[in-house]
Amino acid sequence: MLKPDMPKPESGGFECCVRIQRLRPGVVLPRYQTLGSAGMDLYADLEAPICLEPLERILVPTGIAIALPEDCEAQIRPRSGLALKKGLSCLNTPGTVDADYRGELKVLLVNLSTTPAEIVPGERMAQLVISKRIRAVWEEVEELDSTPRGVGGFGSTGTH
Repeated sequence: MLKPDMPKPESGGFECCVRIQRLRPGVVLPRYQTLGSAGMDLYADLEAPICLEPLERILVPTGIAIALPEDCEAQIRPRSGLALKKGLSCLNTPGTVDADYRGELKVLLVNLSTTPAEIVPGERMAQLVISKRIRAVWEEVEELDSTPRGVGGFGSTGTH
């Protein structure tokens, strides 16, 4: 959902329709903050503020459920501002929401700072990114093709 003052994007594979259900009255629906935003903000559906102690984790409800198109998936990702200001991040990042899931979206937050952090009702706490889903079909082979990198792993490209 775009802000009322934002122009509607041009068509051409840019939009997909996602059904959404408010599970409680007054729940704030996810929304993009700018036309260039990849993710929609998810809001904490809380009756009262909650405090997370250092290294504590909590599952925070959003008050919404969604029905993604079959060829899509959604990812729940941390908000950079919340990480910088409060030391809060999402565990299991990105959290995957499958197209056939119909339960409430919840955000698994963790306090990575050395001080307690508060989440207040209606606070933007994570981002939801929706993208096309690709299903892999395995083709087992005896040997893989070679590349200049080969089997070099962590740090093998020599860049800093």
